[in-house]
Amino acid sequence: MNLVTPAEHPFAEFVRILGKGKRGARDMSREEAHQAMGLLLDGKVEDTQLGAFLMLLRHKEESAVELAGFTEALRERLSPPAIAVDLDWPTYAGKKRHLPWFLLAVKALAASGMRIHLHGGGAHTAGRLYSEQLLECLEVPLCRSWSDTASALDQHRLAFTPLGAWAPQLQRMIDLRNILGLRSPIHSLARILNPLGARCVMQSIFHPGYQAVHREASRLLGDTAVVIKGEGGEIEANPDATCHLYGTQGGENWDEEWPQLSPARHVKPASLDPQLLLAVWKGEAHDAYGALAIQATLAVALRGLGSSREQAFARAQTVWAQRHG
Repeated sequence: MNLVTPAEHPFAEFVRILGKGKRGARDMSREEAHQAMGLLLDGKVEDTQLGAFLMLLRHKEESAVELAGFTEALRERLSPPAIAVDLDWPTYAGKKRHLPWFLLAVKALAASGMRIHLHGGGAHTAGRLYSEQLLECLEVPLCRSWSDTASALDQHRLAFTPLGAWAPQLQRMIDLRNILGLRSPIHSLARILNPLGARCVMQSIFHPGYQAVHREASRLLGDTAVVIKGEGGEIEANPDATCHLYGTQGGENWDEEWPQLSPARHVKPASLDPQLLLAVWKGEAHDAYGALAIQATLAVALRGLGSSREQAFARAQTVWAQRHG
């Protein structure tokens, strides 16, 4: 029998903040979130604490202040070289209803001269088609180090760097999805991180209400960002629905609501054939839904970089038409 009370683990404080019951639980301050994520990233947390923390945070729902604190802790621990990036493009959700047409928008933007950094967290949920599974088919460079990323951006203006290559601690938390039975808040956090300090952070948040939270987190971090409710959770404007853009630039927020492009909802394809993406890119095939999704997604990206809606749609048509030079 141990008659001496053991010292409390340093991380217990943060589990207690989130789990003290309906009346006692509260949001963490920015500094508390920063400290908590620091302990997680430095491997100073027990697995039981990690699971409890992630699920309590999910139940409470993460705040913009917490997301900003988490991000600052990670950015302090990253050491990438100075790499110029126009668009930070997180791709963590995977697609299950429609093909990932946004990848063709990304390729077209890169062909137009923009430097785009893609990053994702692997195939964590069954039944979805992930960007990582299409990189070879679409000739998107897969990079395992920042030096590889810099070279790919210089040569192709496009690079995909897996989360596990630059934040393995966060990748491990994402991989807990099938152990905990739920996605953790790390799936949301990954969309805000902007590891290379891109000019604009593209974000897609599927669940209503979270878009404004993510926009506010990016504002607190001093980033330029545009957040949408993308199709399937990816940064892909759905042409069959109204698209609300939540933007922030220079510490000021802006909102725009874009009408749907299609008068009627397109029929969901019976299956997702990645070869159709390649055929559309080459101009060998046409997909009615895909064409509109590409156009709208290009416009959202261009709007995030400062164009007006009218300019963005006009430029989107040119970018797509000239994708092969």
